[in-house]
Amino acid sequence: MRTVALDAATLEKLISAAVAAPSIHNTQPWHYRLDPDTLTLAVRAASERTLPCADPAGRALHVSIGAAVLNLRVAVARHGWRPVVRMLPDPADPALLATVRLADAARSAGPHRKELYEALWRRRSSRFPFTGHPVPEPVRAELAEAAHTEGATLRFPAPDEVARLLALTAKGERRDAADAARRAETRDWVSGPGGGGLGLAAGTLGPQDARGRVPVRDFTGARRTGMLPSRLFEPRPLLAVLSTPHDRRVDWLRAGQALEHVLLLATVHRVRASLLHQALEWPDLRGALGGAERPARHVQMLVRLGYGPPGPAGARLPVQAVLDTARTGSRAPHSYTVPAGQQRG
Repeated sequence: MRTVALDAATLEKLISAAVAAPSIHNTQPWHYRLDPDTLTLAVRAASERTLPCADPAGRALHVSIGAAVLNLRVAVARHGWRPVVRMLPDPADPALLATVRLADAARSAGPHRKELYEALWRRRSSRFPFTGHPVPEPVRAELAEAAHTEGATLRFPAPDEVARLLALTAKGERRDAADAARRAETRDWVSGPGGGGLGLAAGTLGPQDARGRVPVRDFTGARRTGMLPSRLFEPRPLLAVLSTPHDRRVDWLRAGQALEHVLLLATVHRVRASLLHQALEWPDLRGALGGAERPARHVQMLVRLGYGPPGPAGARLPVQAVLDTARTGSRAPHSYTVPAGQQRG
């Protein structure tokens, strides 16, 4: 048995890894708190960073936090502990979405390969055209297995179904463009200079598809696509459909962990990814997305995959903005005050 000390620098690295996860509109809807007596990190929803129009039920928030939990698991294991995760551990505290206890590492659990830890610092959403070069079948199978280990399914639909899924996504995009409240909400998350670590910088948004095949989200609410930069995207996009057998809060958290496991593994294989979420924000369109699933499953994300340029690094909140140090105490073997500065890895 090996005892690993949790010092302030390691704690900061763990939280930085969690914060590196993707989140809807880069809202980063999470807070973390360490219980030094049990070496347990609580992961809580940040009610001040939600999307009432696009995500009224909080499904996307749960998926985002699930992705952060996966990153935390990877980082905890890489630093010498065994992550013990409980999802929705307290029914009386619905904002507490998960806890991750740093247990003795005598037994291994969860994804902890060195490659995944290194990939979480490099993973970027790429809203740019891909080359169209096919992703090899063994890589697709590995991505599907990664989702399966997290309790979700990742499948690669045939071209005719891809066209249907893209059409539903485009319909969601058109509805967003016609909804003044949703346009305003989306624009609120396009960050200006400085940005405070939240939202999407202009350089991360990407162009529109000149052929109109790939409905890239217009975060600016420009209403007229001719006002936006455009480029030719790949003629036959590769989509993956991530789904779960049920649609409860715990399933959303599982879907987020599966999504991030897939995205990290794709990064290991130098496969780029972007997320198509527009149709998932409209209940009828989301239901239609899963129409071909047999047995019926609940679609949690559409992932576009391929080879191409990496996306620019997105802004992240500094660790001290998301780590609540109120519960640190003198009984802990080290000080848990996070030093100034942000570590992005």
